[in-house]
Amino acid sequence: MLRRLHHEQPDSFAFTPANKEWAETQITKYPEGRQASAIIPLLWRAQEQEGWLSRPAIEHVADMLGLAYIRALEVASFYFMFQLQPVGSVANIQVCGTTSCMICGAEDLVGVCREKIADKPHTLSADGKFSWEEVECLGACANAPMAQIGKDYYEDLTAERLAEIIDELASGKVPTPGPQNGRYASEPLSGLTSLKDFDSGQTKYNASVQLATDIGETVKRIDGTEVPILAPWRDKGANHKPDAPSVKLSAEPQDVSAAAPVMAKPAADKADKPKSAAKPKPAKPQKATKAASTPDAGTKPEALSGARGYAADDLKQIKGVGPKLEKLLNSHGIYHFDQIASWSEAEVAWADQSLVGFKGRVSRDNWVDQAKVLAEGGETEFSKRVEDGDVY
Repeated sequence: MLRRLHHEQPDSFAFTPANKEWAETQITKYPEGRQASAIIPLLWRAQEQEGWLSRPAIEHVADMLGLAYIRALEVASFYFMFQLQPVGSVANIQVCGTTSCMICGAEDLVGVCREKIADKPHTLSADGKFSWEEVECLGACANAPMAQIGKDYYEDLTAERLAEIIDELASGKVPTPGPQNGRYASEPLSGLTSLKDFDSGQTKYNASVQLATDIGETVKRIDGTEVPILAPWRDKGANHKPDAPSVKLSAEPQDVSAAAPVMAKPAADKADKPKSAAKPKPAKPQKATKAASTPDAGTKPEALSGARGYAADDLKQIKGVGPKLEKLLNSHGIYHFDQIASWSEAEVAWADQSLVGFKGRVSRDNWVDQAKVLAEGGETEFSKRVEDGDVY
């Protein structure tokens, strides 16, 4: 199936404060220089917020992770769980159309969707509340035919029951997910042939259905306020000390220490020790950050006060430099290819260490050699793709 961005796009996208905090916390799960690993959870959160992934949302996530736009677009367009067009404000109904469900009546379910929602998939209903699509196997073959609505499965469906569910959702009711024919889970339709003394006992429904009914809302999208955002890993390991956090992508640095009350105990223990053991430790990270040039930190390259002739080079033609990183380089007085082309090993070491959130990228993507070619008016395979519009 050809997947394209929707023809109508909003002007901009921004995470809500709660979702922004959640997204920044997810980024800290990964080592510096590996923030791209957070691409799927951040795209998913953006979709949960808006219902679908717009181009501004995809590019916003790419900027947060320092990715070229095309890399984020590749992920969003590859996975079918990402919706690239608006979906119903109440629910997007995903009807399984693979073998078991098709044999058991999935076409009848599709017929209901065509009649009650829209004639074509990925199309909003007249009231904007619903949309639908046919999807590949959802893994509930023993309960065919079935559909996923929101985050829950509705199994053992008939056309009549699906029509009722759509009407219930439209009126604001919360249908009970799971088997719709009285089965507890996926036991044989003819009844149990083994474990006949099995007692469903503790709950009225099977575990997943019981949780959905306990929550009382089966189609509500995540908005970032469900549970506290915990990040215990921030305070563990040599690179994540609360008095000198190495991850600086968070907009609210106080979250780094506030999230982990366990750090209060070591502080109390230190207070009881001799003063000579307690005082030097806070000073060490401060000295490291103040050093302008050390063997580990390298040497900061010579900076310009502004672009020559008021026209900076398009540093995004260097593989590994996205819009966010280009802005960061400019803020350090680096505007031109020939500046990067002239970097010494010590200056490369500085750039690898000091470009916050992009540790090691300069060496990994070999910026200096790329910049030498570009400074002389040549082109690299990557810069040619940029000029051809294949990289956003």
